[in-house]
Amino acid sequence: MGDGRGPRLALLELTEVEREALEALTRRRTTAQALALRARIMLACAQGLSNSEVSRLLGVSLPTVGTWRARFVVDRLDGLFDEPRPGRPRTVSDADVERIVVSTLEYKPRNATHWSSRSMAAATGLSRSTVPGCRSAKRRIGRPGR
Repeated sequence: MGDGRGPRLALLELTEVEREALEALTRRRTTAQALALRARIMLACAQGLSNSEVSRLLGVSLPTVGTWRARFVVDRLDGLFDEPRPGRPRTVSDADVERIVVSTLEYKPRNATHWSSRSMAAATGLSRSTVPGCRSAKRRIGRPGR
């Protein structure tokens, strides 16, 4: 395969467990879209496609494919997840943010049509001021440059 341009890339071989995990990330409704895209990139690379072919197929830039392929080769599945950012450490875990996002999207509160910050805070045990920040994370997920 490949289009004959650029360096010759070694075939990215996946174990059965890695393939299943990547496919699960692409199918799961609550997966961050950026993470799902990275999983689709790795699945396409594992088919023997070149970076430029994967780039065209998925509509992403060539450097994006190269970055995620390189990180996957070194760190495997762990390389697809975001690295810690510089600055003050987060006080809310990824699990807490995901719990709020999933609850917001998939469940309705009793006796109400939607979650308010107060009702979500009471349901999750987090503070009222924490919940809106987690909800804005939901809007940022999958947006390029954010």
